[in-house]
Amino acid sequence: MVQLDAYFASHAGLTLVHILPALLFVLAVPFYYTRWSAASRWIERTLFLLGAVVGVTAYAMSTHAVGGWIERSAVFFFNSFFLYSLGCSWLYARGGDQVLSRRWMTRAVAILLGIATTRPVMGIFFATSALTHLQPKDFFGIAFWIGFSFNVLVVELWLRRPATTHLLQSFSPL
Repeated sequence: MVQLDAYFASHAGLTLVHILPALLFVLAVPFYYTRWSAASRWIERTLFLLGAVVGVTAYAMSTHAVGGWIERSAVFFFNSFFLYSLGCSWLYARGGDQVLSRRWMTRAVAILLGIATTRPVMGIFFATSALTHLQPKDFFGIAFWIGFSFNVLVVELWLRRPATTHLLQSFSPL
């Protein structure tokens, strides 16, 4: 654990440039989905900007992946999907299609929150490491794939429900 802490401490600047915009993104998301938000256009633009910073820094952080190529592949795949979803949301918003813009933003949010889902998975790996003899370098990548995949799967299933379209249409236009 000491080595793991030292590893992250050695990349503190990049970690902060990644985590602080991600935190602001997560804090702004509820206002994006709120009907009464008077500043919804400003919030939407802020999410696009913050998301771009989070995406670019995620690529940079993956060069120092604890879980090696497995973690890097998960970051590359899901981060690319995150930026693609964010870009689609932006294009649909510019074209005036708020329902499709919100669908794609919802995908982006789910992917971004996938990192939170990896934490309990990592916790299970840490808790069972005495039995499995796996080190963080052995399970970080697997935990990333599990956490991000779970979020994407759940949100895709939810977005494909007919009732979801009505819900996304019920938000006030931006």
